[in-house]
Amino acid sequence: MSVAWSPLAGLVFVALVLGAPANGVFGGEGGEAVDVELVLAVDVSSSMTADELALQRRGYIAALRSPEVLRAIENGRHGRVAVTYVEWGASNSRRVLVPWTLIDGMAQAERVAALLERAPVRNLFQTSIAGAIRHSMRAFADSGFRGTRRVIDISGDGPNNQGGMVAAWRDIAVENGITINGLPMILEGRAFGDETIALLEDYYSDCVIGGPRAFILPVRDWDHFAEAVRWKLVLELSGVAMPVLTVANRTGTEDARGVDCLIGEKMWSGMEQD
Repeated sequence: MSVAWSPLAGLVFVALVLGAPANGVFGGEGGEAVDVELVLAVDVSSSMTADELALQRRGYIAALRSPEVLRAIENGRHGRVAVTYVEWGASNSRRVLVPWTLIDGMAQAERVAALLERAPVRNLFQTSIAGAIRHSMRAFADSGFRGTRRVIDISGDGPNNQGGMVAAWRDIAVENGITINGLPMILEGRAFGDETIALLEDYYSDCVIGGPRAFILPVRDWDHFAEAVRWKLVLELSGVAMPVLTVANRTGTEDARGVDCLIGEKMWSGMEQD
């Protein structure tokens, strides 16, 4: 199930007042306990312009500095989260801009925001959501933290076109107790055409997201991107159970809308032949 960004503020406020669930999923030994280990996996594929990349980066920086996100962190059982920020393109093409970092208040959130401000903004080639999921799963093993929840937050403006079947890798992540949420950027003027733009929301719902309380938050206008990122992080970091956002743990065999999870690979193959 997807939700529009605009009505979230009231729902999130009510949920935060009620409080997040306290029970944990990832116990185990070693590592500092945190409420969530969060991978921010950000698409910087070549379909995005330099201006769009800059807007995207500023959206995450503003979200990390926002009082709503800081409040969501402070209201958690432990009052701290672990975050890493990774930009991705092709399967083996990625940049870790922020290594695993503990955020337990304004000072650490500002440190992460400052790292993002200083990092160069540039494209990577192709779009491998599958590769982003694989890298994120490996990243959890080396986080040095022990999260109540593990979440991969994937933003992107197109379907997977390289690096393996995205639904299969999504299923592996879900089987390992990981939730994947999506921020599909449903914007005009994409290189892969308006028809795919119309399908991108369903594609993310059917082929990308999964796990406990997984959700997508589509963005249809760059003017709304920063607000969408802010409320998405609030939901992820608070861990509040909100039925309106709940999605069943999908697997690759479920295809309620008839979305072809290989549409990106087929389109890429057609462009190569042309």
